Amino acid sequence: MFRPLILISNDDGYKAKGISELVRMIRHLGDIIVCAPEEVQSGKSRAFTMTELTVRKIKEQENSQGTECWYACSGTPVDCTKVAINKLCPRKPDLVIGGINHGDNASTNTHYSGTTGIAFEGTVKGIPSIAFSLCDYSPEADFSCMAEHVVAICRYVLEKGLPEYTFLNVNCPKATAASEIKGVRVCRMAHGEWMKEVVESDSADSPSPSPTKRDNSFYGRYLLRGYYLNNEPEKTDTDNWAINNGFLAVTPTTIDITAFDFLDTLSMSLTGSHCGE
Repeated sequence: MFRPLILISNDDGYKAKGISELVRMIRHLGDIIVCAPEEVQSGKSRAFTMTELTVRKIKEQENSQGTECWYACSGTPVDCTKVAINKLCPRKPDLVIGGINHGDNASTNTHYSGTTGIAFEGTVKGIPSIAFSLCDYSPEADFSCMAEHVVAICRYVLEKGLPEYTFLNVNCPKATAASEIKGVRVCRMAHGEWMKEVVESDSADSPSPSPTKRDNSFYGRYLLRGYYLNNEPEKTDTDNWAINNGFLAVTPTTIDITAFDFLDTLSMSLTGSHCGE
């Protein structure tokens, strides 16, 4: 009997609760290979490493539901995905999944997230891909509220596939029970930005340079913090609105970043002809 091959990674590290819960939810859907970072790699987006990577096999098991093999990689989430597809998977995966992330990856966070970076990479390779996130940053977050939706979305993608260069970015609001999730909203990415995101660091672990070894180029030490501002809070068709109002947000996300609406305007301005003529 054919069983799909599902590749899973994350940016919270292989020890994170979210990835273990994801495997538990969907192991009945196919054989699973997990390749996740040794340590937390949040915010690494689509970064990859050009120096040596190390990979360790954590565990391998076979049960009535299929096979499951876990690896830990020293690199970024995209490193994990590349290594797994090229060296660890016995064949091309049928599905690539990033998550479940501790914390949301809606709106502009899509561009910063290592979780969505995994889905970007899978999509580049022509593999249907999904990024799952829960709006709860706690290491002990309760993921049970989204279990039935995770299974349904994975089953849909395995059966139907996805359009070329498109993945699903799924964000779930924090909830204590599945009944608290009002439903699923298929929506667009909200327009927003991070504000006051650079603050001075006064950490005792980061002292200023010694006066005897003064570096005249030294300017300061900073941390990235700040807060997210939704620039269109009243728009009801966005991922931010959905999760803020108790819905699970599913955003079909294209990795072709061409500004198609601007092609003809720019072409006429620069070349005097319509694009493609």
